[in-house]
Amino acid sequence: MNNEVENIDAADELEEQGLYEHHSLTADKGQSLLRVDKFLTNRLEHVSRNRVQNAADAGNILVNGVPVKSSYKVKPLDVVSVVMPYPPREVKIIPENIPLNIVYEDDDLMVVNKAAGMVVHPGVGNDSGTLVNALTYHLQSLPMFQTGDLRAGLVHRIDKDTSGILVVAKTELAHNRLAKQFFDHTINRLYVAMVWGVPNPAEGTITGHLARSLRDKIKMQVFPDGDKGKHAITHYRVLEDLGYVSMVECKLETGRTHQIRAHMEHIGHPLFNDEKYGGSEILRGTTFTKYKQFVHNCFAMLPRQALHAKVLGFIHPITQKEMHFEAPLPADMEAVAEKWRKYVDNRGENAGN
Repeated sequence: MNNEVENIDAADELEEQGLYEHHSLTADKGQSLLRVDKFLTNRLEHVSRNRVQNAADAGNILVNGVPVKSSYKVKPLDVVSVVMPYPPREVKIIPENIPLNIVYEDDDLMVVNKAAGMVVHPGVGNDSGTLVNALTYHLQSLPMFQTGDLRAGLVHRIDKDTSGILVVAKTELAHNRLAKQFFDHTINRLYVAMVWGVPNPAEGTITGHLARSLRDKIKMQVFPDGDKGKHAITHYRVLEDLGYVSMVECKLETGRTHQIRAHMEHIGHPLFNDEKYGGSEILRGTTFTKYKQFVHNCFAMLPRQALHAKVLGFIHPITQKEMHFEAPLPADMEAVAEKWRKYVDNRGENAGN
């Protein structure tokens, strides 16, 4: 019973660090001294020694809960664990020839501009047509994409109906080093959102722990710092005042699930047409029929939350060079923004409608 409790506590501690245990092996009582990279290569199927060494270099091989180098000699009864910054595989990945908008690619990583509507990785109800299905096809010659991992290559994700920039690792070493940058919050991430109303002040910081909503488990909810959930910080700046809506830049200091969507709702400015967080209702404006029709036309043009991952900056995991990528605002968001601009310009004419 005590061992079970210790295992649960250890798993919880790993998850707090953003890590998940994929393998745990206990050396026999008669185990002779053996390098940990050779020990794991002998005990795990379809795993190369080079892959184990890269994982060890990135701090993902633990012995008795402590990271070790690949040269560590395993002793009798040592507990050897392999941890990764993503959960173990849950479903089978089927390679699919889905076109990708590749912004940049080298031997270690790929940067893609994800279209709105594409799920990043398979899950319940989404076992095909995802970014991982596409990556598994396009990168099938690489070892990392031959094991059927649920999140092969992924070091972060954006929601299905959010568009924009994602970086994908092509090797274990690149994956582990990029994941550490995300964990350490050293990644530069800028999003552009259209929100209801105009935040006041025009520039500010939103803080508050994020956890599953007590009333709706598919939503995230903001809780007072130190109460429950994970610490989350979003810096925002109004880019353009469009009357009843505004274009806002959001800079993530942390990267929690639905962070921008939940934080903007929390300060009373939900994302435009964000059904889950209340933005698919007319929250600002007039009661005139023509205005209501105008907004519903905008909803039809942009049938998703108005959120785009515009900028991604990081240090290249191998060359150590600074990398910076930008994706222009997608056509649907740009078209709706332009429609609001024209509305504002003609507001005097619209006042009596």
